[in-house]
Amino acid sequence: MPEAAPAHAPASASGKGRILVIDDEPDVCESLEALLGLEGYDVEMALTAAEGLRKMETRIFDLVLLDLMLPDRSGMEVLSEIRERDRETPVFLITAYGSVQVAVDALKAGASDYFSKPWENEKLLREIDGALSKRRLERENIQLKRVLKQRYAFPNIVGKSDRMVRILDLVAQVAPSRATILVTGETGTGKELIAKAIHANSARADQVFIAVNSGSLPPELLESTLFGHVRGSFTGAVASRKGYFEIANRGTIFFDEIGTLSMDMQSKLLRVIQEKEFIPVGSSEPVRVDVRILAATNADLRKLVEEGRFREDLYYRLNVINLVLPALRERKEDIPTLIEHFFTKYCQENNKFLDAGGRSLLRFEHDALRILMDHNWPGNVRELENVIERAVVLANEPAVTLDVLPEYLLQAGGLRLRRDEGAGLPADASLFEIVADYERHVIAEHLEASGWSQTEAAERLRVPLSTLNQKIKRLNIEIRKGDRRNVPSI
Repeated sequence: MPEAAPAHAPASASGKGRILVIDDEPDVCESLEALLGLEGYDVEMALTAAEGLRKMETRIFDLVLLDLMLPDRSGMEVLSEIRERDRETPVFLITAYGSVQVAVDALKAGASDYFSKPWENEKLLREIDGALSKRRLERENIQLKRVLKQRYAFPNIVGKSDRMVRILDLVAQVAPSRATILVTGETGTGKELIAKAIHANSARADQVFIAVNSGSLPPELLESTLFGHVRGSFTGAVASRKGYFEIANRGTIFFDEIGTLSMDMQSKLLRVIQEKEFIPVGSSEPVRVDVRILAATNADLRKLVEEGRFREDLYYRLNVINLVLPALRERKEDIPTLIEHFFTKYCQENNKFLDAGGRSLLRFEHDALRILMDHNWPGNVRELENVIERAVVLANEPAVTLDVLPEYLLQAGGLRLRRDEGAGLPADASLFEIVADYERHVIAEHLEASGWSQTEAAERLRVPLSTLNQKIKRLNIEIRKGDRRNVPSI
């Protein structure tokens, strides 16, 4: 029998970890329960292999103490089955028949450690604490890498307009609170970026941030994704899995397009918000969590409530604080700043047109910038970012011309550049088209008069050669071979 628990062991109910003991001797189980319980561990017992494996299907444990000799199966077989399902949870084998070979076989089979009966309490506790500390550090390292990636990989929120300044002031004010926040705005306005900023400026910044697109998964898969499941709860559930809520414990979950949730999922989410607990799929035991919930939508949730498609009680739970993001057309003064920001981002990604400080050298010419400033941007910042990325890829010179803009933007701006020389202007040609057509003819005439020498044509037109080259490219003027009529024969 193991020795008695030390009298000085601290009585703690704080829950240092959840440990499963699989042993067919009740005295051993009681002794371990007393020893580990006094150290602050949550302990569960199983007297058979079947009972132990069943418990592992319905609960997630931080460590397993496994007897080598069980009445229904050997401990080595149980260890092998555990490792098929779970490669990470520490498993300590305990036996009354210790030998070097058994220890070697156990470690080869995936055991984390090996103890013979009677064990030394202090050594057992020390090894358990070491194994759990190692797991904890591994998880924290993974979380830290995830947090650092999230914190530095996404673009900063860009905007100097009064509306954006007010939004950012409000983010700084509400981020440290525990309040549930609803972010509303059109598609592409940066709702997830605001959610990440809230998380990064909260007391949970060192914990996990998980974004969930509520409308991208079918309800049955979404439930398992959020709440986890136990082995065998549905076809394909070959192992128990933690859901996002358990993974994000003490962190943040962001629900994008919350209005697409089914009524059943709305009910389950409301329970998590109110009771701070959930039940994994296939289980009957609730799991308690501390998760901050942020939500976003481009829909009118109040209208969905009136139509009976969204729970009113959930709406009020989510809408504690509402951040309304303006559309880009409502803050056009931010467009030049956003252009500069995205120029630098994509110049760095493509390693082109960068100054010594890593900033972009690209600048839009006046006509191109006018098109961008006049556009209504129905896709908001996301649409602008796509246009700037395209411009960076297509740009050949620091002065970015109209020809890199998508055709739909030119048409929206009343400009249709002729793509071939034989085409005429349309009857409803705009002023910009008429000016471009006239400019094209003038440049072509001077090129022809110069024997298609761009240098001479630039001198005739009294413009820099680089400016002429840009206009030739923008207006799609075909450069012919130089006139050789006056070149003397050899």
